Amino acid sequence: MSTTNPDEWPFEQMPPLFDATGLSALPDDFLPAVADSGDDDDIVPVNWNRLTPDEARQAWADLNAWVIWLRNAFGLPPTIVPPLWHRHDELVWELSALHTHWLACYDPDASPSAPIAWMRDFADARHRLRDWVAACGTRLDRDRPTRTTIWPGEPPQPVPVDQQITDRDADFAAFVDDDAASRRHETHRGGAA
Repeated sequence: MSTTNPDEWPFEQMPPLFDATGLSALPDDFLPAVADSGDDDDIVPVNWNRLTPDEARQAWADLNAWVIWLRNAFGLPPTIVPPLWHRHDELVWELSALHTHWLACYDPDASPSAPIAWMRDFADARHRLRDWVAACGTRLDRDRPTRTTIWPGEPPQPVPVDQQITDRDADFAAFVDDDAASRRHETHRGGAA
């Protein structure tokens, strides 16, 4: 480019912004939408411990769509976002917080500098996610429950066993069904959802 005047730059010759990630080929309704700023759609943190079965199903669907988008948009490896992230509380809470932060930063009423704040916080979150993934032992092709340290006086826990990952989407659907059933059972017993 021989000119420093942006009005003279040949933008029509440049490829679309998202072609490198393949996002332009996705259906229009696939990408997560920014929440409206209306009273009914206020952006609030998700407290996974307090969701009803129906709220949990919606929260899982929203978070899953966003995590898939995030993984594809930023080319994140399984050492940061593994396929069965949903089976590890530490990853769910981190990704959920990052999702809520993204919604707030890209809200139409957000400060114009909010997206760069999200990018800075995203860099920090990637380090934490990498640490969580390394500690929990989940990988691209296999998964095991996160190991926890048994404190003195607690009963011993079974040793976590690796399981092959054969169908990530089917596992996610079964997990959400089990989670909703568990919440329904807890609600009927009179406990917190």
